[in-house]
Amino acid sequence: MTDPITTALRRLPTPRCAYLYDTTALRTRTATLRAALPPRTTLLYAVKANGHPDVVHTLASACDGLEVASGGELALAVQAGARRIVFGGPAKTDAELAAAVTAGALLNVESAHELRRLAALGVHTDICLRINRTHAAPTGSHTMTGTPTPFGIDETQLPQVLADLPDGLRVIGFHLHAVSNNLDGHAHARFLTDAIDWSRRTAHHHDITLRIVNAGGGLGIDYLTRNSIDLTPLADVTVPDHIELILEPGRYLTADAGWYATEVLDLKTTHGRTFAVLRGGTHHFRLPAAWGYSHPFTVIPIDDWPHPYPRLSVHDTPIDAVGELCTPRDVLTRNQHVPHLRTGDLLLYARAGAYGWDISHHDFLRHEPPTFLTL
Repeated sequence: MTDPITTALRRLPTPRCAYLYDTTALRTRTATLRAALPPRTTLLYAVKANGHPDVVHTLASACDGLEVASGGELALAVQAGARRIVFGGPAKTDAELAAAVTAGALLNVESAHELRRLAALGVHTDICLRINRTHAAPTGSHTMTGTPTPFGIDETQLPQVLADLPDGLRVIGFHLHAVSNNLDGHAHARFLTDAIDWSRRTAHHHDITLRIVNAGGGLGIDYLTRNSIDLTPLADVTVPDHIELILEPGRYLTADAGWYATEVLDLKTTHGRTFAVLRGGTHHFRLPAAWGYSHPFTVIPIDDWPHPYPRLSVHDTPIDAVGELCTPRDVLTRNQHVPHLRTGDLLLYARAGAYGWDISHHDFLRHEPPTFLTL
């Protein structure tokens, strides 16, 4: 908790509920990551992690460009003046394919059918092929390769796909994004080295002039311990002179630059459990419910109490922090001990800058959205 955050929150009308994004923290995090990467690495921000315009604009300039996965994200990238755009995703429409080519984006093609659709649009362009490799991915929260998923071309099908490559399309590299939220830096370094080696062997075998190896994102953070992946091993990865290694982190760049704050509306005990009922919840910050964990919070005391009725409080007790939705699954935190908590106080959730608002079901019950503040 920092003074600028507390000051900004105290200025809001009650009941307070807000997301705060720190653009200085975004630039600092980007610089830290860039300094840890080997030469010939291009750093793109994955817009899916947080598409707030201020975040996108900040990282479009701090990074080498942006990775997008929809026409809406593509429009954000163009508006932000991104120097480089890469477009991925398994369900691109014809309109999105055409818009990506018009914008000068590099396409990560996901299937043989997508190749044929590009050709039918009359597109002549360089592309990368996304491959679902046979080899298992590093450990993380989500695995995209080495297992049945809708992402990419099965490695065993690649020879036939290349044999049937439509005229006008030239393969210049491979997209090998394999895992999300990997916390093992040594394992990630081994994955990057393996991705480069596999791409070189495969390109040589199929007479492809290899220019790009896109290893995607996957740099992880631990929401419970506040640890992050150790970046140190990444510097030992060797990127050959003629190859550009592309990384597309999202969570690692934005999580620690965002906070979600919400006011305690009620305190109640039922069947032996104490609940802090919030002006907010999983329709704003869905990640804890989606991943099934309790996101830790910090209490911001608000001393002002302008109401004519008594102020509720609890002392030295565990609480469940729950939202305003009509479902028992609207839970942000379970069983976190609080020395003192009152109605009107705020719960501040750190590491909320990635996959928070953007993945949440905003329209369920049609509550008012949070305020968005940029520091």
